[in-house]
Amino acid sequence: MNDNRKNTREPKKLYEDKIISIGKVTKVTQGGRNFRFSATVAVGDRKGRVGIGTGKSKEIPVAVSKAIKEAEKNIVHVNLVDNRTISHEVTGVCGAAKVLIRPAKAGRGIIAGGASRIVLELAGVKDVVAKSLGSNTQINTAKATIQALENQRTIEHVAQLRGKTVEEVLN
Repeated sequence: MNDNRKNTREPKKLYEDKIISIGKVTKVTQGGRNFRFSATVAVGDRKGRVGIGTGKSKEIPVAVSKAIKEAEKNIVHVNLVDNRTISHEVTGVCGAAKVLIRPAKAGRGIIAGGASRIVLELAGVKDVVAKSLGSNTQINTAKATIQALENQRTIEHVAQLRGKTVEEVLN
């Protein structure tokens, strides 16, 4: 029973991906209408790393694959407290979209909608409350969520900025 087939295993994916939005763009020319697609995708490992990217092409699958490649280049690290929530309340802004993210008690779950929920899930946050303020554009909401997660400060980082020890900052 010797198989002469080649080993066709796919390489193991480093990140999980989810599509945030797919847009159809029409360019009207003298020769007719030209359609293109833009895709926004979030990628993450559910362990504190997440990124978003956009891709454009004449076909949806190509646009999605371009977006995944860009998202993998734009990975940010999120500091999680007890591997489940964020350290403090934070706000992120992108354009007219504003996202407020608050830590939550254990077991509360992700209370967020749309693009914020996707980004937070892929980042590995399990207990958090997020509120979208201002514009509800999905791309800008996702970018604002990423910015808010980037602006997190750990107690060690705050102590280092102030030139003190962690115990001095806590007291």
